Amino acid sequence: MTLVLLEAVTKHVLLPDDTRLDILRGVDLDVAAGDHVSIVGRSGSGKSTLLNILGMLDAPSSGSVAFRGEPVGRMGPAKLDRLRGRNVGFVFQQFNLLAGRSALENVAMPLSYASGRAYWTRNRVAAEMLDRVGLSHRLDSPPEQLSGGEQQRVAIARALVRRPALILADEPTGALDVETGTNVMTLLDDVASEADAALVTITHDVHVAARARRHYRLEDGILSPVQLEAAFRETALGSVSALSAEAIAGAEDGA
Repeated sequence: MTLVLLEAVTKHVLLPDDTRLDILRGVDLDVAAGDHVSIVGRSGSGKSTLLNILGMLDAPSSGSVAFRGEPVGRMGPAKLDRLRGRNVGFVFQQFNLLAGRSALENVAMPLSYASGRAYWTRNRVAAEMLDRVGLSHRLDSPPEQLSGGEQQRVAIARALVRRPALILADEPTGALDVETGTNVMTLLDDVASEADAALVTITHDVHVAARARRHYRLEDGILSPVQLEAAFRETALGSVSALSAEAIAGAEDGA
């Protein structure tokens, strides 16, 4: 069942000198419930813009976006906010945690807008999710007392606490060591599987990308399938633990 569908999506902005910068060019992408998609690309290739359009934080310049068959462009701001709040979990590269609020408060925040049992049990559910990312000993710590890796795990717990239908992760292991990053990706995979949610990951790490079922490369605003096996062949059969998007692109070009 299609969860989110992008058809012929473009995005451009006007620069101060009135020239047009094309960020996305005719992107088509169909993400189903339970799907896991990875997107790689060089810095500035439009990956974050694409993620924001998938998550309905931004609108395309042209083309269409539909969520569960309903055109997003026809929705008013209030309906769009409710749809996004109920169905989309974001793992932002910048974390976007609330300063001065504890880790528990940050993770419980999305449940503050819930109703019934989900609202009254929000602190317990948030504490359980923090335990799953290995931060049960940091419940009362605000972001300024946490390391970058700990802040990343709080951000991931916050994104997952409502069991969203669509999980969008922008470099989810970027601030983590290899072991913790592996554990976090396993958690993302497990929660997505439990909820039959779709997981879309933007990453520079080929091993993180390889965990997905479908792999794409975004270059010059154009989205196309990528064969990660080629990248592994070009790097001593995958002996390097992390590759830049440039290496992946180079391997694909030479395949």
